Amino acid sequence: MKMPPRLGPISLGREVLDVPVLLAPMAGVTDRPFRSLVRRFGAGLVFSEMVASQAMIREVKKTLQMIEPAGKDDILAVQIAGGDPIVMAEAARLNVDRGARIIDINFGCPAKKIVSGEAGSALMRDEVKAAKILEAVVKASSVPVTLKMRLGWNHESMNAPRLAKIAEETGIQMITVHGRTRQQFYNGSADWSLIRPVKEAVRLPVIANGDIKTEEDMLAALELSGADGIMIGRGSYGRPWVLRQMMDFLATGQKTPEPPLAERYQIMLAHFEDMVSTYGDYAGLRIARKHMGWYSKGLPAASEFRAAVNHAGEVAQVRELLKRFFEPLVDGV
Repeated sequence: MKMPPRLGPISLGREVLDVPVLLAPMAGVTDRPFRSLVRRFGAGLVFSEMVASQAMIREVKKTLQMIEPAGKDDILAVQIAGGDPIVMAEAARLNVDRGARIIDINFGCPAKKIVSGEAGSALMRDEVKAAKILEAVVKASSVPVTLKMRLGWNHESMNAPRLAKIAEETGIQMITVHGRTRQQFYNGSADWSLIRPVKEAVRLPVIANGDIKTEEDMLAALELSGADGIMIGRGSYGRPWVLRQMMDFLATGQKTPEPPLAERYQIMLAHFEDMVSTYGDYAGLRIARKHMGWYSKGLPAASEFRAAVNHAGEVAQVRELLKRFFEPLVDGV
């Protein structure tokens, strides 16, 4: 395998990312328990779940819970979404007042619910409105503002380089590009080479995102895109340690093996208990189900285990299922 490139640090105001390996904002995944776990292993930067700007202004309890810091040393980076410049600016101010040290603007979410509200990736179809939002949020924020977007709405309108230039002119300090269009959703493969025109259009740090799950993926993404760093999303499912592995590889050129199964079991148990403690038994159990599925992927009888967890209605039942599934595997190693 080729040696990794030597990436320089990225400065965002007073925040310095020595090794630019970032955790993507992911709805329903990058909550405080998961971010805390990723931070424990080490990461350049972890982003909150996408926060709807209207809900932030209304101070909806669930929304406020989404932006709790992941520990006292957490660089709280909050991603906001919306289609109204005034509302987005106010949401940014409120987040900064609550401790956000970086504000990220979402121009990339492909979900129909978000797009129908003229937010997320829908803003890539309206550069005038997009510019107004970028300018309003930057002016309202006393902390660095970053942007996450896609290549464009579809392959006939891949305007990411032009929008990146607009973002740079409004004061955005870093841009992350997912190597797909909105119309692709998450189908097909991310095209990292199409991120390169964005990097060439601006002087800002550009981060490559999409389908980066292994060290080989990271090398290819960096080479094809010319990006200054990477952002990992779905590659972290059930692997909160993966960002640490990527950072170690960039530093040494050597792959770090996956944690032993016994350690992975303890990580998963701690994560489960944190989710239950944070959300309560009912909600915590339901949120935990997808994580339990990801942690068990590839293990013997994993599908039966996932089915049992999905049907369990009590926390004590899930604890017992975890014990019966993992402990024989650990003992057999």
